[in-house]
Amino acid sequence: MSKKNWKVLLALPLLGLLVLAGCAQTEAQQNADYEGTKKMVIDLLKTDEGKKAFHELIAEEDMREELVMDSDFVKKTIQDTLTSEEGKTFWQEVMKDPEFAKTFAESMQSENEKILKSLMKDPEYQQMMMDILKDPQMGEQALELMKSKEYREQIMGIMNEALESPYFASKMTDLMSKAMEKQTKGQDQNKEGS
Repeated sequence: MSKKNWKVLLALPLLGLLVLAGCAQTEAQQNADYEGTKKMVIDLLKTDEGKKAFHELIAEEDMREELVMDSDFVKKTIQDTLTSEEGKTFWQEVMKDPEFAKTFAESMQSENEKILKSLMKDPEYQQMMMDILKDPQMGEQALELMKSKEYREQIMGIMNEALESPYFASKMTDLMSKAMEKQTKGQDQNKEGS
């Protein structure tokens, strides 16, 4: 082997060692840079300017939606809060506000309708409803409700709206004319029979 080949053979492993050492040093530097950057970000967030920037970021609508919808921690926190005694008290107080209660009910309406429709198809739920309706106390309460002034006013309002409707008026006219025809035919048959 010539001296030149020897040098090349020796240079290749040395070159490989140098590259590996450079990579190791780069990885260590990257780790140190990451730790330094992390510490710097944490320090920045603790400043008044950092807190203000964070609050502005959270105030954005799409960011809040993403945080609420995607975070398991937030979901668990809300669930724990709702089931706690303080949470129940809080919601009872909040629901006393008519504007909030209206908005909350409207937001849940379509979901509640889906649940109710699926329950109406459930035989067990149907049987429970039938048992409730057959209960004598339920019948008494329904009668009491029908006797109330508010209920009667509501029924009168519905009847007035129906009478003002052109469709309802034409339907009533048709029914009355059919009833009159039956009555006149009955009278004619009685005259012929006597």
